[in-house]
Amino acid sequence: MSDPNSPLRTPQFSTAEYSGQPGTNRCKSCNQALSGSYYRLNGVIACPACAQKVRVQIPQDTHAAFTRGLVFGVGGAILGLVLYAVFTIMTGWIIGYVSLAVGYVVGKAIRRGSGGVGGRRYQIAAVALTYAAVSLAAIPIAISQASKAPHAARAPQSQTLRAPSAQSAATGAPAAEPGQPVAKRHINIGAALAGLALIGLASPFLSLADPLHGAIGLLILFVGIRIAWRIAAGASIQILGPFKLPARAPGQAPAA
Repeated sequence: MSDPNSPLRTPQFSTAEYSGQPGTNRCKSCNQALSGSYYRLNGVIACPACAQKVRVQIPQDTHAAFTRGLVFGVGGAILGLVLYAVFTIMTGWIIGYVSLAVGYVVGKAIRRGSGGVGGRRYQIAAVALTYAAVSLAAIPIAISQASKAPHAARAPQSQTLRAPSAQSAATGAPAAEPGQPVAKRHINIGAALAGLALIGLASPFLSLADPLHGAIGLLILFVGIRIAWRIAAGASIQILGPFKLPARAPGQAPAA
């Protein structure tokens, strides 16, 4: 148990503390008697020296801190995407509760990268990355499910080659002869990936085709986003003051 009179006592400013004995004005961190002025740190009385220590230790929001937080957040989102997709592919269970873990991972990653700094822009980044990780996980899941589905039976090649295409019938162009090489269609990889990304980002709302399960999935996703939002807010310490101590009445003994 730590000595309450020790100067190395860790400040406790998470909840307000008030003494029931009038005249006992002491700093809740160092336990020294207050004289002249005092501060309030999240409602807790503190001396000017302890208030200055806390003010110096509060992490500052800088461009470098936000950049590190964003980089860590992207890493957390990728980890969350992999976690969601692998769990669903390996078990075959589509459980939206994994969204809660994704939100936690992303929020913690942003806070770790920023060094504890939080704020509105960190929260917005956490929301965007959590939504992207959960929604884009639908792409590898869909690809895995499609690869396991039985392939549709193909028509015999001889019939395919002898049947004129709709385009040749409409334009009068000669149909492809048997053995003639068929021109390969060029695939734009960038456009294909962009299309997959758009479908993935829309997947939480596309799931509303099944209203009950889709609504439950969106609700759980909202809770996961809420978790990331709260974690990325960071620790908030409000320092108010200085306040002047009331003058002691004549003949009144100082606080012990």
